[in-house]
Formats: sequence, structure tokens, C-alpha cells
Amino acid sequence: MTSRLALPLATALLTAGLSAAPATSAAPAPAAPPTAAGKVTVTHGCLRSAPETRGGAPVKICYSVFKPPRATAKRRVPMLMHSHGWGGSRTKDPAALAAFTRAGYGVISFDQRGWGESGGKAHVESPAYEGKDVRALVRLVSRLRWVRQDGRGDPRLGAIGGSYGGGYQLLGAFESLRLRGKPVFDALAPEITWHDLSQSLAPEGVTRTEWALGLSAAALPSQALPERVYQALIEGAATGQWPDGSLPGGQDLVSFFERNGPKWHADHGRRLDIPVLLGQGTTDTLFPLQQGLANWQRGLTKRARKHSIFVGYNGGHVLPNLLPAGIDVTSDPCSRRLAGGDFRALSIRFFDARLKGRKTGLRGWGRIHLATPSSTCTTVRSVAPTRRYAVGTVATTVGPAGAPVAVPVVKGPVRVAGSPYLTGKVTALGLENRAFYGLAVGTSPATARLVQNNVLPLREVSPVTGVARRVTLPSVAVNVPAGQTLYLLATAVSDTFVTMGSRTPGVVIIDDTVVSLPVVRR
Repeated sequence: MTSRLALPLATALLTAGLSAAPATSAAPAPAAPPTAAGKVTVTHGCLRSAPETRGGAPVKICYSVFKPPRATAKRRVPMLMHSHGWGGSRTKDPAALAAFTRAGYGVISFDQRGWGESGGKAHVESPAYEGKDVRALVRLVSRLRWVRQDGRGDPRLGAIGGSYGGGYQLLGAFESLRLRGKPVFDALAPEITWHDLSQSLAPEGVTRTEWALGLSAAALPSQALPERVYQALIEGAATGQWPDGSLPGGQDLVSFFERNGPKWHADHGRRLDIPVLLGQGTTDTLFPLQQGLANWQRGLTKRARKHSIFVGYNGGHVLPNLLPAGIDVTSDPCSRRLAGGDFRALSIRFFDARLKGRKTGLRGWGRIHLATPSSTCTTVRSVAPTRRYAVGTVATTVGPAGAPVAVPVVKGPVRVAGSPYLTGKVTALGLENRAFYGLAVGTSPATARLVQNNVLPLREVSPVTGVARRVTLPSVAVNVPAGQTLYLLATAVSDTFVTMGSRTPGVVIIDDTVVSLPVVRR
């Protein structure tokens, strides 16, 4: 599982990539004999899955099965599927999953295609490749005599994992829904994962440079990515334009990623009707808070949300945030308030309720629980804006450099939790003008710091004058105390979007600016 803590890029991504074993499409190795680890029995093996090319050799997908104490054909237990983050590999150490096996769950951890001991290439959770891998693993689990079964080929099944290890969960559930009319999974607990890959990696077509380069670097040592995807990520970082096939000889990541996430299913009217515990990082700069909220709002049925929980914590994919200045905090107050521990403790109580049908006393169903920078927890039913604040004209210089501009929105005390946006009339006279916007808090414009480290771009490809625009602002949760002010922050440059600012110096002006905020009544 990808760590929810703030980690330098070199260790979070590049080191993970260096540790991955070279990919291979060789025939599956015979399963290793079971070994006892304390009272947990561990079995290692590989299965055959979809080939990389039509008529090619099957690809091996390798796994480790952890059978908990006392699990037998007469005393069957639910199973949890687990997988790793980008650049990682499966868990083989039973101690790492002991919390789940002690709670009476079997666990199957697997190397995703292109990583660890598995063969093939990483297609970034493609239905045609990783989707088939997950279905093959479900079939394997359905044949384990000590796993509880709800029907033929239908094990009692949950799933855990973060980042890329959250992506396979939603892929597997949605693909089963698409192909069989119902998700074979009975409950999910995905963390810090995506709704729309293209919008995650390049909102409004502006590349999150640090992450595009980092993800490429993590895949390079093991050559896990298909060559054209690697080239496309580098192209996006170099040109400042997300590859959509429009450049002569360029790649097309938009088409490549089109089906690789919940957005594609939601766009086709599919919704998961199963309980989901969604964990998302409020300070995550790769898959930010609004990606998780989109999964909650668009990926689940209304009935499913009543039996689900959303938790936002300070953490996720976090890199240093120096320009504009942000915060440095790692905390999970909402999991602590709901379950008395961390997200893992919360997930066990969630699965106990949803997979075992136990009365756990767990509260917070059907609600969105968001951590603030001060490590408090705010609970809401909706993240939609409730109040509008006129702030006048917001002007910022754009180009390769420029100081952030902080415009007052509302004085504290005030509590904000959800998905804000701004509207106004935009004037930008250059080509490819770009500015970045977010919310900040401070005692003055000079001391204002980004609420939870995220900004989002406004991009004007051609010159515009007084054109009405709506600009999405990063989703946040914050308590603004008395004596401080919530600001709209506009900046020409951003660490996350390094080198992605305007191509030529100029000015972006937004007249008649109105900021719509999800203000929470105390």
C-alpha cells in the first residue's frame, strides 16, 4: 500500500520503481508450498492471465494467500484482496497484514501486471488487461474451500489498498458490474485513488509536472510502462500540454486513459451499489480531494452512499509545497473519531459490519468526514457551495515567475468544507495564458498559506476579453479562526505544475469575481 504520509519523491516513487523486479511474460512458476507463519498459513503462486498481444503467451500474475487461524471448510471466512501502489510489489510478509488476519479475514495480495514477479506491462488499470487479471484472481479465490462463498464463483470479498492499489478495486467492481450486472466485490476500501486519470495528471490539460516525471521515473528501471505511455508522460512534462494526439507525431494519453477509471463507467450510467469506505488525502497533490469526492458523488448509488463512509485525512501523495507556500501536517482525526484509531482500524470495523454483518457501533454512515489543517474533523452531508462572496477584480502577472496575490474573501471565524469555485469575466491577451488558484488562510496577504497545498489552473489558449468563466477551486476543509482571513490566492507558478505557467509574460485579470464557498454552520 502506498504510504499516506508525506514522503520525498525520490523515496515515494523512484526508489519504489528501482525495487521492482524486471517484467517478464514467461510461463507461470509452480506455486510455492504453503508455509506456516505463526498461525497464519502463507501460499505463494502465479496464475495465467490475458496476453499482452493477440495470440501471444499468457501473462503470469503472482500472488500470496494468507489463510488466518481457524479458517477451514467448516469455518469459512471472508477474503480481502490487496495490492500495491505504483512502482511497488505485493506483500509477502504476514506481519504486514496481521491486523486483518487477526480479525478473521483471509487476504490475497498480488503483484499487478508489470510489477514485482508478474509479467506484462502496466496498462494503468485498463479493463482489457488489469481488469482481466482481477477477474482471474477472483476465480482463484472462489475455489478456496475455506473462503466464504455467496454463490458459484462469488466469494464473500472485500478489497484494500491505496493509490494504484485503490485503482484495481474500482476497476474490478465496475468491470464486474459492466459484464455481469453486479460487482463481485461486496465492499471496498480504496485510498488516495482517482476518478479521472487525465484530470488528475493534467487538470484542464495542464500537466502536473512533478508527478508525470516521477511516475515515469518509477517505471523506467523495470520498463513497466508501454513505451508509448512513457514517451507521452515525458512529452507532457516537456511541452506543457497533456498529450491528446493533436501534436504532429505526438502521443494520445487522453484516449489511452479514457476507460481507466470510474469516470468512464459513470459517464455510461454505471454506479456501484455496494458499501465503500473511501479514504482520500486532503493534502494530496496527485489525486486530490475532489477526485475522491467525485467517486463518492458519481461512482456510488444513493443507496450505496447510505451504507458507505468518506474520510479525508491530511496526507496522501504529498511533495514539498514551497511556492505558493503551503502547510506541512500529517493527521487522520476523522478515522480516530469514528473508530478510535487509524484508517486501517476503521476499515476493519467497516468490513466487520459489511462483510460479517456484525453490530460494531461504527457511526458516520452516509457522511463525508474531512480533516482540517488544524487536525480537527468536520462532517458534512454535501460538499456543494452554500454562500457567495464578491471579491471584485483579481489580477495576477503570468509567465515563468511572479509573486502570489492574495485577495480577501471572508474574515474568520468561519468553517469551510467542500468544493468551492469562482466565477468572473476573464481577460488574458496572450497565447496559452495560465494562472493557478486556491484558498489560503493568514492574518494578512503576506502571511497567507494554502489551506491544503493544492491549486488548480485557469488556462486560456487564445486571447480573451471579458469572457465569463467558472474556475474550479481545490476542495478543502478548514476552520478559519477569529483574527484570520480566508483568501483567494492567485499565482503564476506552482511547485506541482513546475514549468507549466504561461509561455509568455502577461496578465490574467478576472473582473466581477465571485467566490462560492461550502460554508458549514456551526
